[in-house]
Amino acid sequence: MINCIIIDDEQHAIDLLTHHIRQTPFLNLLYSTTDPLEGLQVLHQHKVDLIFLDVQMPSMTGIDFIKAINGKCKVILTTAYSEYAMEGFENEVVDYLLKPISFARFIKGAQRALTLIQPASPPAKEDSDFIFVKTEQKGKLIKINIRDIIFIEGLKNYVKIHIRNGEKIIALLNMKDLEERLPAADFVRTHKSFLLATGFIRMIEGNTVHLDNTEEKVPVGDTYRETFMNLMKDKIMTNKK
Repeated sequence: MINCIIIDDEQHAIDLLTHHIRQTPFLNLLYSTTDPLEGLQVLHQHKVDLIFLDVQMPSMTGIDFIKAINGKCKVILTTAYSEYAMEGFENEVVDYLLKPISFARFIKGAQRALTLIQPASPPAKEDSDFIFVKTEQKGKLIKINIRDIIFIEGLKNYVKIHIRNGEKIIALLNMKDLEERLPAADFVRTHKSFLLATGFIRMIEGNTVHLDNTEEKVPVGDTYRETFMNLMKDKIMTNKK
């Protein structure tokens, strides 16, 4: 829900905007006033996301009001005069609505404000993110959920994929293919023959990584050690004196 106020020196303009706001499910009208100075007080007293603001008012222009609030909330300008449009957009208003404001035009501006104030969250990463790998058996593909991969071991032209249920899958792939396909944020190369899921790291002991769900250990090669430790650096807690 977007909390909004109306500031306009004409009551009939306030009445029209009030009607439009009440027809818009994601808008909540907190306050309306014909006095910009009163509007400033409301901003200090309440959490306001959006202002429907007139441009020409006796005590303070809408442009001066925008400069006074210094980005405290989003603004949609409402005016009968088109000549202020450029100045409005230079002050980063969401939209510029010319009076008389139709509901169709109003809702377009309100939707624009919604996308700025409450941007859509990126879709959650689904547990169903998976790959199919070729096996030694001709024509056979095995589905592997990426979240289940603990580590991958290179075996010349093959790889052995270690899954958290204890299964080990031999696939006709090479390490480079898998390193390019798997999400870089979740997997790291520690050795020319090993690629592991960082979420399964249980302990780092010298040049050896111990992992959850398996008794096997993964080596950290000299070539990969610096990159690996830099990746782990932000996770390492130290005693700062």
